[in-house]
Amino acid sequence: MLKASQCKFFSGGLKGAEKTFGENAEKFGVAETTITFKGHELAREKNVLVLNDKELTLGDVSMEIVSKRMGRRYAQADKIRKVFQVIFHMVNKGLQVFAVGWIQDDKTVKGGTGWGVELAKFFNRPVSVFDQTSNKWFTWSDSEWKEDVPVISFDTFCGTGTRNLSDQGEKAIEDLFSRSFSE
Repeated sequence: MLKASQCKFFSGGLKGAEKTFGENAEKFGVAETTITFKGHELAREKNVLVLNDKELTLGDVSMEIVSKRMGRRYAQADKIRKVFQVIFHMVNKGLQVFAVGWIQDDKTVKGGTGWGVELAKFFNRPVSVFDQTSNKWFTWSDSEWKEDVPVISFDTFCGTGTRNLSDQGEKAIEDLFSRSFSE
């Protein structure tokens, strides 16, 4: 079992799931980095890394590719592009990805959270999603979502998810940290 003090956690510091992931990282003594861009409103500001335009572009991807992969179109392309660029950096730094949201029928996850999940799949990162419809964790394996009870098993990981975190989603994050780091 990993010790929390050996781990590094990355998120975007937004309200809801990311804030709750960060609070639990702090509670258990996991080093935390919040990745963002200038002008982005954060709900959690711990060890903030503000990416400049050059750094952001390292995570750039065509909005057509994102739209095709996610099966949807995005309004406000400039702002969402920066959000997707930040998500790239979070997933790139975390060897394991946890998300809270809604798994859809097409196997994607709703909203911007879904892009983090898709990147994790693309980068062959272990990725687990707490689905707020069924109130269960699922892990991506063999091109399917399989019910699971995940633990943090890599020394770098990222947490992302919905801003509309349910009480069950909050408890799922708390339980994830407890399962992973309680001796």
